[in-house]
Amino acid sequence: MKYKSAEFLEELSFKETRALYKSMGRSDADLKGPMIGVANSWSELVTGHFNLRQLSEFVKRGVYRAGGTAVEFGVIGACDGLASGHDGMKYILPSRELIASDIETMARAHNLDGLVMLGACDKIVPGMLMAAARLDIPAIMAVSGPMLGGAEFDERKSDSTSLAEAVGMYEAGRCGMEELERLEDTACPTCGSCSFYGTANSMGALSEAMGMSLSGSALIPAVYAERLRSSESTGRKIVELVNKGITARKIITEEALENAAAVMLATGASTNCVMHLCAIAYAAGLDPQKIFAAIDALSEKIPLVAKVNPASEYDMEAFYRAGGVPQVMKEIIKFLHTGALTVNGEPLAKNLEKFKNPYGVDRRVIKSAEEPFGREKGLCILHGNLAPEGAVTKPAAMDPSMFRFAGPARVFDGEEAANRAILAGEVEPGCVVVVRYEGPKGGPGMREMFHAMKFLYGMGLAKKVALITDGRFSGTNGGCYVGHISPEAAEGGPLAALRDGDVITIDINKKEISTALSAAETAERLKGRRAPARDVPHGWLEIYAKLASSASEGAVMKIR
Repeated sequence: MKYKSAEFLEELSFKETRALYKSMGRSDADLKGPMIGVANSWSELVTGHFNLRQLSEFVKRGVYRAGGTAVEFGVIGACDGLASGHDGMKYILPSRELIASDIETMARAHNLDGLVMLGACDKIVPGMLMAAARLDIPAIMAVSGPMLGGAEFDERKSDSTSLAEAVGMYEAGRCGMEELERLEDTACPTCGSCSFYGTANSMGALSEAMGMSLSGSALIPAVYAERLRSSESTGRKIVELVNKGITARKIITEEALENAAAVMLATGASTNCVMHLCAIAYAAGLDPQKIFAAIDALSEKIPLVAKVNPASEYDMEAFYRAGGVPQVMKEIIKFLHTGALTVNGEPLAKNLEKFKNPYGVDRRVIKSAEEPFGREKGLCILHGNLAPEGAVTKPAAMDPSMFRFAGPARVFDGEEAANRAILAGEVEPGCVVVVRYEGPKGGPGMREMFHAMKFLYGMGLAKKVALITDGRFSGTNGGCYVGHISPEAAEGGPLAALRDGDVITIDINKKEISTALSAAETAERLKGRRAPARDVPHGWLEIYAKLASSASEGAVMKIR
C-alpha cells in the first residue's frame, strides 16, 4: 500500500527529507515501511512514567518486527501527586491541552503514518487520546501500568495518598511521627501509576474500554513481565492498523465513548473521567453535551460490579488479577455496543470472546450484573439550583448514610483557606464545606480538592462533613463530595452567591444539589459580585484561563 509518509520519502523533490533521516543512521530499508511515531512521556519526575523508556524499546521492537520504522519523540507529562496542594496544580488540567497539541504538531509536521502513545497519569492519557482523535490516523494508547500496593496502613495496603490521610491523623493525635516516616518509605514500593483507582488508572481502563488500547492491557502492573510483552504487541499491532487503514475516529465513536462511560459507571471510576470523555468527544468532532447526557442516562442502568480502592481495600493489582476491564465488560455486556471496533482490529465482542484470565475471576473484586455490589450509581450527575449545567459525584466511594446530606455552608474562596481551616479544627461536623473560584477559569486550571478530603478523613470528619466545589477531586477521594459544579463561580454561577450558613442539600437518589435560596435572592446576591483577584502568571496559564470552557463541556479550550 501507499503510505502517507511515502508522499515525501519517495518524491524526487524531497530528497532532503531522506538525507535528514539518514543523518541519524537510518537506511533505505528504514524509509520503505510506515513511519510510526512513538510519543513518549517518559521522565524522571513522574513515577507513572518512569518505566516508559524501557516500554518504548519493546514497542519499537514490535514496530520493526512488523515491518515499520519507529520514530520516537518526547511529550511533557506533569504529576498530580507532586503538583497537589499548591499553585502547581493549576497547570495540571491545562497541560492536557498542551499534550494534545504537542502530539498533533509532531504528527502533522512530520507526516507520520501511525502513532503509539506512551503515557500514564491523570491528564496525559486523555491528552493523548484527544490528539489521536484530532489527527484521525492509526493510533494506540499504551500505558505504563499501576504500581504495586505498599505496606498495610489503616486496614489496607497503603498508597501515596495514605500520607495525606496520616497527616490529618497526626494533627488529630491519631498517628505518631514514627508511623508517618515509616509510611513515607513503604507506601510506594515500585514505579507505575498510583496503586489506587484514581484518574490515571481510570483513564487507562477507559482507553481500553473505548477500544484504543489492546484488550486486557490497561491494568497490567508496571513491574509485570506481561507489561513488556504487551508493549511489543502494541508495536506490531500499530503497523497492522496502518496497513488496514483503521484510523482513530473509526474507533472513537459515540458508541465507543458510551462503552467507556458504562465501564466508568460499573467500576466507580474517577469523577474526572466525565470531563475527559467529553473532551475526547469534542476532539473527535462529536458533541460533548451528548456524551454528558449519555453518562447521566447510563447511570440509571449500569450496576456497580467492581469496587477498588478508594471504594474498597483492594488495589489495582487485585483488580487486574480479578480480570480487569475485559471481565467487567463481560459482566455488563448487555449494556455495551459490542460491534464497536477496537485497536485489536476486531469488534469488542470478538475481544471479549477470546479473553481468558489466567488468574481466575475474583468475586471479592468483580461481581456479576445480577448480583452486583449495588444498584447505586458508580458515578452520578447532579443538577439543581446550585448546578444548572450539572455537577459530578461518586456514590461508589461514599457511605450510603450520606446519600442525602443537608447542612449549613462553610464558604471558602480557594483551596488553601479551606485546608487551613480543616487542619485547625475550625470545620464543624454537619456542615457543607464550599470551595469556590477553583474552576477552569476561576482557579485558573481547576485544581483538585484532594488534600481537603484527605484531611477531613484524617480528622475523623469523613462521614460528618460534605464538600462541594467548582474544582475537581482526585480519583482516590472518598466521602460525600460534589465537584465540577457548572457554571463555575468565576462565570457567575450560583456558587458565587453562597454565604456561610446557607443550607445546602445533596441528594444522590434524586440526583440533586440545591440550596434553600430563592432564584430572586440568588440573582440579587450575584449583582455586582466579582471573582477575587488572582495573580495569574503571564504565559500559558493566562491563555488557558481566557479560552477554557465549562467543566460540563470538558473544560477544553474554545476559540469560538
